Amino acid sequence: MKVSEPRSSGRSELIARGPGSARELRLLRLRLEPGEQDDLGFAGEEAVVVLLDGAVTFTSDGAAQRAERESPFRQRASAVYLPPGRSLRVDGERSAELLIATAVCDTPGETVFVGPEDVVVNDRGRGTYGREVHDILVRDAHGKRLLVGETFNPPGHWSSFPPHKHDGEDGEPYLEEVYYYRTEPAQGFGFQGLYSGDGSLDVAHLVRDGDAVLISRGFHPVAAAPGYTLYYFWVLAGERRELALYEDPNHVWLHQSVDEEEPS
Repeated sequence: MKVSEPRSSGRSELIARGPGSARELRLLRLRLEPGEQDDLGFAGEEAVVVLLDGAVTFTSDGAAQRAERESPFRQRASAVYLPPGRSLRVDGERSAELLIATAVCDTPGETVFVGPEDVVVNDRGRGTYGREVHDILVRDAHGKRLLVGETFNPPGHWSSFPPHKHDGEDGEPYLEEVYYYRTEPAQGFGFQGLYSGDGSLDVAHLVRDGDAVLISRGFHPVAAAPGYTLYYFWVLAGERRELALYEDPNHVWLHQSVDEEEPS
């Protein structure tokens, strides 16, 4: 399912949880102008708030943290992990776009600020499927169900490649995933594929800056158009908090001369 929602001020729900949509996840986009603020808090859900661009101050439990990011393509992410029942105020200092991903959770915890220095950078693939993957909350001890990161495809490059899936149909744990895309320059685009081994799923979405795609089933390779860098935020939740996946057997031969784990 692809969502193309025009940008608007305040909070917008891009991916909802419920019949006909997501089972595990929700994705919201928050846009703030200088002087605007939003108070976040989710009963029965854990959340991760990621700054895409702009400048904001996060405040939770009396502690304040300023975050600034010119662009996903210029600086690493700043984020906040928000456990169920905790509150977070976000004050806009410069026009800002943020993403808020949530999953059902009843385990209490502490609010955690994640700075650019905490982001783990990984090089994946090679040649025209070489890309950079940033782990924001993956192997940390903070999140209970959410796995969160960002992937950067150079112009013309592929990612989530060799194609992999995590829908449980071949014995791997079920993980639902959402992608949110940005492009540089902003008028660019990419392609999001979704297919199954038995041919029952065969879809290609053209994705533009600000689009989101829900991935609940199938292999899901991504391609950036020549001349345009493609970014996508990714978040997963499901049976286990682990990047367990199943690769398309037709394409695993690509690993014969490269050591690559957990492609994104």
